[in-house]
Amino acid sequence: MTTAENTSEGADVAAAMLAVDRASHDFRRGRAVHIYDESGHSVVAVASELVTEQAVSRLAVIGDSEPAIAITHHRARTLKVRLYTDEIVLIPFASWRTAEIARTIADPTTDLANPLRGPYTAMRDPVADASIAAVQLAKIARLLPSVILASCDEQDETNFRKDGISSIRASDVMSYEMDTAGSLTQVTAARVPLEEAENSRILSFRSPDGGREHLAIIVGEPPTDRPVLARLHSECFTGDLVGSLKCDCGQQLRGAISQIAEEGAGILLYLRQEGRGIGLTNKLRAYALQDQGFDTVEANERLGFESDERIFLPAARILKQLGFQQVRLMTNNPDKVEGLTSFGIDVVERVPHAFPSNDHNEFYLSVKKEKSGHLL
Repeated sequence: MTTAENTSEGADVAAAMLAVDRASHDFRRGRAVHIYDESGHSVVAVASELVTEQAVSRLAVIGDSEPAIAITHHRARTLKVRLYTDEIVLIPFASWRTAEIARTIADPTTDLANPLRGPYTAMRDPVADASIAAVQLAKIARLLPSVILASCDEQDETNFRKDGISSIRASDVMSYEMDTAGSLTQVTAARVPLEEAENSRILSFRSPDGGREHLAIIVGEPPTDRPVLARLHSECFTGDLVGSLKCDCGQQLRGAISQIAEEGAGILLYLRQEGRGIGLTNKLRAYALQDQGFDTVEANERLGFESDERIFLPAARILKQLGFQQVRLMTNNPDKVEGLTSFGIDVVERVPHAFPSNDHNEFYLSVKKEKSGHLL
């Protein structure tokens, strides 16, 4: 491939990322988005948690079918909806009919207060890629993974723009997370003395869509020709900043910096993957479900998410840009080892990184061990 072709392809990917980023913000504003796929299927969708009666009525006018609500398999299992289709489940309009009911189908926080809802029937026709991408777009927007959608034959983006509706390709939505992670580049760097490591620098990395920045905290001058002591730390507002006792994240963050400083050099990657990739608001929803008696894995799945939505390509991308190919990884999570390895980083050693529990996180840590395979 020529340099010009590489440049053109890079520009196309960047433009696609920008389009998906804009569409995700439209979702967060409660606006409709048009999504089309390569097989000719096309849907107009709005995020379920923000849907209004006006939005449902508008979808009915724009679409060529009655609106349906799309939920993930995890959410469908919670609601005892049969899984006739791959990836997601579509519940027809006749089973919900109002925006209020649609919102409660998407949001599990009122499940226990409404134990006799339903039964909800599921559509059996194969699900189009455009519909699957609509749910993925809700995840990208850090909303509940559910949408109200209507199929439509119209695919002319110009006509949708006239109605103030943005259009995106389903394939661009599905590749967005990997595209943004794979295109991270360093923006800036500064010396930032830390309490436990005065000789430290913080580097910021951003993708072309202008999304969330990931950070690299480099302590000392770690050589690139030897395995570097490294920690992948997912952002945790509650644990890192305000001292939450529900998790061990704050201990892990400060403990990692202290341990790296004691060794003399190393790197901590601060990844913007709050709540194992579901976002802060959804993490707080999961906490509310935990207060109802569900464990951390059950809470994420009742919300409609996987127990862990993170990918570790951002970490691998940053490490490679900084010249590190081998790491001694500070972690109790085998998935991090496997994730880095799958993206070309050689994990030569797993360095245990556990801290004492307290009365508030003892059960949480036991679930991480028993259900998520953490080596605690």
